[in-house]
Amino acid sequence: MDALATVRYPGTGKNIVEAEMVEDDLRISGLHVSFSLIFDKPTNPFLKSIVKAAEAAIHAYVGKEVEVEIKTKTLQAPRPEVEHLLPGVKNIIAVSSGKGGVGKSTVAANLAVALAQMGYKVGLLDADIFGPSIPKMFQVESERPYAERIDGRDLIIPIEKYGVKMLSIGFFYNPDQATIWRGGMASNALKQLIGEAAWGELDYFVLDTPPGTSDIHLTLVQNLAITGAVIVSTPQKVALADARKGINMYQTDKINVPILGLVENMSWFTPAELPENKYYLFGREGVKQLSEEMNLPLLAQIPVVQSICENGDNGTPEALDKDSLVGRAFRTLAARVVTQTDRRNMEQPPTHIVKIHK
Repeated sequence: MDALATVRYPGTGKNIVEAEMVEDDLRISGLHVSFSLIFDKPTNPFLKSIVKAAEAAIHAYVGKEVEVEIKTKTLQAPRPEVEHLLPGVKNIIAVSSGKGGVGKSTVAANLAVALAQMGYKVGLLDADIFGPSIPKMFQVESERPYAERIDGRDLIIPIEKYGVKMLSIGFFYNPDQATIWRGGMASNALKQLIGEAAWGELDYFVLDTPPGTSDIHLTLVQNLAITGAVIVSTPQKVALADARKGINMYQTDKINVPILGLVENMSWFTPAELPENKYYLFGREGVKQLSEEMNLPLLAQIPVVQSICENGDNGTPEALDKDSLVGRAFRTLAARVVTQTDRRNMEQPPTHIVKIHK
């Protein structure tokens, strides 16, 4: 115990004996010493270094020939295996796009709100770690989620608005500062938002994924059995080319996530003073043609109107307005996503979590 008292826990100034981290199970049998160290949670960043320091202290102050056996215990229950991370979630819908700037987050936010208005229990995860926008779209940027002790684990309680439970990395840092992380850090943060949050019972868990194909997408399919993907694109050719890549990513043999359908965003511009007029700013029906070519459902065509931008900035998603043209379009999208999800669940086997073999 004197040897272990020389090991200090970083940040507190206390040694591990003072901090009551040494379990009352210390056993000495000849030159064999065994005991347990208690940590607050399995993901404690100092766990490995403290174990090594404790072993080194015994060798230094007791004897180099001593055989040391150290076990670790945690006050917090470990995170469940990935297959059991979200037992109360029925359907996981990934909203994706091949490139940025096509309105994917707008579609994800309004889809979640429209599903909630239909009476479903809905969660929304902002998985765009480097460019989170969901807090702004719901005007909850100042919210700070707190943790609550549930079944022996400290779980993050999602922010709830318009009947949608949501989490975003944007809740945990200054929105005016850029997120400068390596891929591993971003993936670990995403895993926490998925596996260390109290999502509870959900009919639909909507994922607002980053544009393109990246480490984040791989993290998602390694930790979640995604029911199906909704691909968002504008009608222009450069966006359609990237949309194909997004479709191909989900359809590869290793990932094998069904495509529920395509959404054509910014299909045409309709000025408020001329509601019957349509101006095709980015090409005409490009996504519709792609859906026919790839034999995938066209779930919705969303026009460009000024109120989408205004409501997005004001934190009032367009789907809340039951009388607006775009509000009706998003409710149509939600209804078709429900139909396609039900059909997918009846006709295809459940999606499997992707296993990476080294």
